[in-house]
Amino acid sequence: MGMTIAEKIIARASGNEVVKANDICTVELDLLMSNDGTSHITVDKYNALKHPHIADVSKLVWIVDHNLPSDSVKTADSHKKMRDFARENGITYYEGEGVCHQVMLEKHVRPGQLIFGADSHTCAYGALGAFGTGVGNTDYLYAMVTGTSWVLVPETLRFNLKGKLPEGVYARDLILTIIGQISANGANYKAMEFGGEGLNSIDMAGRISICNLCVEAGAKTALMEVDDVALSYLKEHGREPVECFSPDPDAVYAQVYDIDLSTIKPIVAKPHFVDSVVPAEEAFGTHIDEAFLGSCNNGRIEDLRIGAEILKGRKVCPDVRFLVVPASRDVYKQAMKEGLLEIFMEAGAIVMNPNCSVCWGACQGVIGEGETLISTGTRNFKGRCGHRESFVYLASAATVTASAIKGEITTADKL
Repeated sequence: MGMTIAEKIIARASGNEVVKANDICTVELDLLMSNDGTSHITVDKYNALKHPHIADVSKLVWIVDHNLPSDSVKTADSHKKMRDFARENGITYYEGEGVCHQVMLEKHVRPGQLIFGADSHTCAYGALGAFGTGVGNTDYLYAMVTGTSWVLVPETLRFNLKGKLPEGVYARDLILTIIGQISANGANYKAMEFGGEGLNSIDMAGRISICNLCVEAGAKTALMEVDDVALSYLKEHGREPVECFSPDPDAVYAQVYDIDLSTIKPIVAKPHFVDSVVPAEEAFGTHIDEAFLGSCNNGRIEDLRIGAEILKGRKVCPDVRFLVVPASRDVYKQAMKEGLLEIFMEAGAIVMNPNCSVCWGACQGVIGEGETLISTGTRNFKGRCGHRESFVYLASAATVTASAIKGEITTADKL
């Protein structure tokens, strides 16, 4: 019996020749990422151990990104605890470098790896053919101390992509469409595997966007076949694959979906669920108070280029706060070099330092009672980005920017 990509990576990490869905395997982790959302709790739990020990400090990467700069004394104390622990133990540590998943993809992730991250959107690493999955701080601590963990081998949903996305439609629209199709529970504890000739037309920024949001369908992980696009990205960032896995022809899937990219349209996810998706035109005219272009899902240079191209020569609606937040320091520098940040600021947008910003909902740009945000962030749950009686719509960089200009939900072709 053949194996899926997820099964092959777990087989490698567990030392088994073959694994199949629903097997329970003890695995050795390749990398362990943690951010300031829970690292301070991990430190406290570690210090309470009778015999604290880090199995392999070279595999640990800690990143401050959620509340940066710190927004309160409580946050500052959490950052200090994390910072001091990382320094004392020689942990690779970033502060001010950017959103954790973007930093990991730029600097650490390699095809074939099995990676635990103390953040649910760790599945983004599948864009580079790595099995990334989010874990809680207790599981993270166990892996940190032992270097190992256990994994229930997930069943896999296969998505065969064909064709090409139409002009003005983006990977963000594709993944929101898929989540709407299978529902927010449609991939619970499953791997979402993407391949087919249509994948060749999607750039790395789009691939990361797709894999990143798979957890919003309940996925354990997301994985893409490694091709020249992924290998070129890896080479540009000075890394080589651990191993490039492709599914076997006789791999067993829980379900197979055939997606014609040419049929995808601009999409918005309405409050308060990510799978509450409709064609963008059905939300036209909805008043907005704030727009957000950024996050681990859509804060890459390609997204900023899309937004700047739409915004150039125009102005942000006076009634709208438009937050533009590059996903990393490297993205920020490239955007400066290309003059994109100047375009945003000249138009009246607010350009922020690389961080999670309003997508996290606990610091920059939170919205008040009755206010509406359109966002390239990851979630639109009730209260996610501010007051519980506020409203969050999710959309692509293009739709968010166009809406910021008009002051209501619209698409770029309607400006």
